[in-house]
Amino acid sequence: MWENKGLIFKPNNQWDWLKSHANVPTAIELDNCIRVYFASRNNDGKSIPVFIDLDKDDPTKVLNVAEKPIIELGEIGTFDDAGINACSVLKKDGIFYLYYVGWMPTVSVPYRNSIGLLTSEDGINFKRIHQGPIVDRTKDEPFFTASPYVMIDEDKWKMWYASGHGFVSVKDNTYSPLYHLKYAESDDGINWKRNNISCIIPRDKYECTARPSVIKEDGIYKMWYCYRGSFDYRDGKDSYQIGYADSTDGVSWVRKDNEVGLNTSPCGFDSEMATYPSVIDVKNNRYMFYNGNGFGVDGIGLAIYKK
Repeated sequence: MWENKGLIFKPNNQWDWLKSHANVPTAIELDNCIRVYFASRNNDGKSIPVFIDLDKDDPTKVLNVAEKPIIELGEIGTFDDAGINACSVLKKDGIFYLYYVGWMPTVSVPYRNSIGLLTSEDGINFKRIHQGPIVDRTKDEPFFTASPYVMIDEDKWKMWYASGHGFVSVKDNTYSPLYHLKYAESDDGINWKRNNISCIIPRDKYECTARPSVIKEDGIYKMWYCYRGSFDYRDGKDSYQIGYADSTDGVSWVRKDNEVGLNTSPCGFDSEMATYPSVIDVKNNRYMFYNGNGFGVDGIGLAIYKK
């Protein structure tokens, strides 16, 4: 069961690039803190990647707020010129690997996403591994890719990510994206082999699943993710909720959403929506950082797992 600790960080116009939102928290344990990367919104409403540092013994305490973005938006015309959302971060051989979603507005539908990769030696100043995406749409996945989670396991880099499979007309000639979680593998974390393997199957044609966070424990892969409907998901009954699934091989998953143990609250920042979970084990504790209403407009929440 998860114990909800409420909102631990609220963006409040601290800088021009931190006007609102702390979207898609992405946590990693460092020697002296828990660092949580997230996307704030700037004056133009574009997603800007930054971070906060939290006390390892009490993650409700914010030790530091980044004084600048970890990287600037992409060059005009590239896949990340309109927004960058950190989604997964790991450290290998002293190098930080941060996988992210790039945003590009389009004409016929609201946007297109692709997956990019940043690297860093200090976890503060990042650079692009390529100017273009490392996981993009293909002949088998023609719409978009998004929200990756990456781990190194059994000498393989493993990725779970959202793959778009269409758009649905919702109202006033606007379209909402449809997507669900798939699986990929890599030998180097850069070049990915995708066999169009679906992991979390939508319950119906309008359900979407995204933003996986995976831990392997006692030989079992455990995934927390979010799911939503398509017609009233911004602030209504179809809003994002957090789901859970487990697997013996990381490929075939059994949904157990009723075992999550974390629901929306009666009131407050997560009264309508609970989404974008990032689960991390630190010392003997398991923490979940997540967003609430408005896709993180109020900030980052924390839940602690109680066995």
